[in-house]
Amino acid sequence: MNLTWNWLTLRVRDLEASIAFYNGVLGLPVDRRFESRGRLIAMLGTAEQPKIELIQGGDVNVRPGSGISVGFEVESLDAAMAELADRGIPIARGPVSPNPRLRFLYVLDPDGFEVQLAQHL
Repeated sequence: MNLTWNWLTLRVRDLEASIAFYNGVLGLPVDRRFESRGRLIAMLGTAEQPKIELIQGGDVNVRPGSGISVGFEVESLDAAMAELADRGIPIARGPVSPNPRLRFLYVLDPDGFEVQLAQHL
């Protein structure tokens, strides 16, 4: 079986707040927005990467704190921390350096999902 990862779905309470975070803070471009079966949906990410699918509406089966996190690579964790501070986004955990080649931290999205920003050294 040859698989290609396409997207990760997060069920959110407020689509606009989530788009403001993933697009406005993290810089993921909005690929498309649409409605399906009474649910508002936005796909974020570039053509070269898997997307984050945000869905507002319907039953929310996965709750924050359930072990789900979204991870992104950054060139400079220090620069990312400065930008987060400028935007008033608190760091939830970290920075942590579990080995000499990796440093990361976590912030929370508007629904409380953990977002990891990692720098490989």
